[in-house]
Amino acid sequence: MSVRKPPLPRLLLNNVSCMRNAQQVLSNVNLSLHDGGALVLTGANGSGKSTFLRMLAGFSRPSAGEILWNGHDIQKSTIFHQYKLQLNWVTLKDAITDKFTVLDNIQWFELLEGKHGKAMPALEVMGLGKLAKEKPKVLSMGQRKRLQLARMLAIDRPIWLLDEPSVALDDEGVKLLEYIIAEHRKQGGIVIVATHLPIEIEDSMIMRLPPRFPRRMTFVDMLDRMDIS
Repeated sequence: MSVRKPPLPRLLLNNVSCMRNAQQVLSNVNLSLHDGGALVLTGANGSGKSTFLRMLAGFSRPSAGEILWNGHDIQKSTIFHQYKLQLNWVTLKDAITDKFTVLDNIQWFELLEGKHGKAMPALEVMGLGKLAKEKPKVLSMGQRKRLQLARMLAIDRPIWLLDEPSVALDDEGVKLLEYIIAEHRKQGGIVIVATHLPIEIEDSMIMRLPPRFPRRMTFVDMLDRMDIS
């Protein structure tokens, strides 16, 4: 009788360390995420939450260790192209074009993805169905965030990297955010959230990043700031 090996983690951080502005943000981090998993990053502003997400997205390299997707290093060029197609990254920059309608802002990204048919249902889920033909300039900040999340739903990628996703959302909007996260995980999706605001995510791992202090200015820094002409 053969013994079935446990499945590989979908994402694995192996002794990962990270530097930012000559300061240590992470040191020897080991964690794994399987399908349906969730990780919540907390910590004060400037503690490195966004830096952590950029590293997971492959836009910056760990100073030590490796990040593996399906057992492969995401920094390898042949792997990174495949890996980035798994990611949906929501940041504080909403990338909403005001000259398009609310619906067009999602359908344009669907077209780029070679997908169609999910834009309107996504708007309905996020409570924006009646505003589909309006221009985004009529939306409140909370509604613009909902539009950003609706676009994420329509694009439908398995790994969500969410940087402060509840900022500008009212209580109802936060409940919708918690709902779509739960549903995504039920389908096997992975969610990684960086936030300083409370979000209910059941059975999630929590990593609190310690506060960082401004490093002492060096002589080189002072020369860089001088206007020498």
